[in-house]
Amino acid sequence: MTILTDLRERTRTWHRPSYRFAQILAGVTVLCVLLLVVDQRTLQGAPIWAKPFKFAVSGALYFFTWSWLTSLLPRFRRTAGWLTNLLVVIFAAEYVLMVFQAVRVRASHFNNATPLDASIFQIMGVMIATLWVINLVLTIAVLFTRIPDRATAWAARIGAILGMAGISLATLMSGPTADQQAAFKATGTSAMIGAHTVGLPDGGPGLPILGWSTVGGDLRIPHFIGLHALQALPLLALALGVLAARYPRLRDGVLRTRLVLIAGAGYAGLLALLTWQALRGQSIVAPDGLTLTTFALLVAGVAVSGLIAIGRPSQDRELEGSLR
Repeated sequence: MTILTDLRERTRTWHRPSYRFAQILAGVTVLCVLLLVVDQRTLQGAPIWAKPFKFAVSGALYFFTWSWLTSLLPRFRRTAGWLTNLLVVIFAAEYVLMVFQAVRVRASHFNNATPLDASIFQIMGVMIATLWVINLVLTIAVLFTRIPDRATAWAARIGAILGMAGISLATLMSGPTADQQAAFKATGTSAMIGAHTVGLPDGGPGLPILGWSTVGGDLRIPHFIGLHALQALPLLALALGVLAARYPRLRDGVLRTRLVLIAGAGYAGLLALLTWQALRGQSIVAPDGLTLTTFALLVAGVAVSGLIAIGRPSQDRELEGSLR
C-alpha cells in the first residue's frame, strides 16, 4: 500500500468539507509561491503575496486538523460538522477579501485609509470574532472527547487549548498604537488602526517570507506558535507511537502520555515567553540576556522532566487511570 493510498484510507471518515478545503488551500499555497516569483510588488516592505501565502499554509494545516478532530467527536458530531462548515465559509470569505486587497496593493489588516479599506477590515473583524466563538465551542467539545490512545487524547486537548490562546493573542494587535492615537488626536483620523509590531511602525525589516520583525517585537510570532500547537502536539504523539515500534520503552502508553504532558507544558511556556518578548518590543532575532536565561531554564526544565519520566517504572497504573 502506498503512502498516498494509506492516507486516503485513514482520512475516509474525516469531515469532508474541511478536508477538501485544506486540500484547496494547499493548492493555493503553490499558486502563491508562483505569484511571489513572478510578481515583485511590495507593500510596507513585504511582497504583496506573502500574506496570502502564509494564510494559505496556516489555513491548510488548521482545517486538515479540524477535519480529523471533528470526526472523533462521539456526540454532537452533526452539530460540530455544521460548525466546521461555517468555519470553512468564514475563512474562505476572509481569504477572498485578503486577496482582493493584495491585488489592489492595499493592506488587508488594520487599514483605515479609505471608507472601502475600513469597511473591508471591519467585515474581517466580525468574521474573525465569529470564527473565535466557533473555535471555542469546538475546543470545549474536544476537551470531552475520548480518544483510545491517551497520549493522542491529551495532545489534542492541550493543542486545542493553546490554539485558542494563539487565536486570542490577535486581540493584542487590534488596538491603536501611540502614534496612531496621536494622529487621531491631531487630525481626527488615522490611516491605520492596530499593528503587529511593538515599539516600531509596521513595515520595517523582517524575516524572509514570514516578515516577522527583526528590529522590534512582533505579536504575529506568539499568535502563529499558539495557533499551530493543534498540529505540533498531536504530531508529537503520532511520532512517539511510530517510534514505539523501534524503542520498546515507548510502548508504555503511560510514558507516552507523560511525555506529551511535559511537551504541552513546555509549549505553553514557550508561548508565554514569546508573548512576553514581543510585548517588550524585542525582536525574535535579538533576545536579551533575560530572555535567553528564561528560555534556557524552560528547555532545561522540559529536558529534565522528560528524562525523569523515561526513568520512572512503567508499572504505574494509577496515573493511567487518572488520565482517562
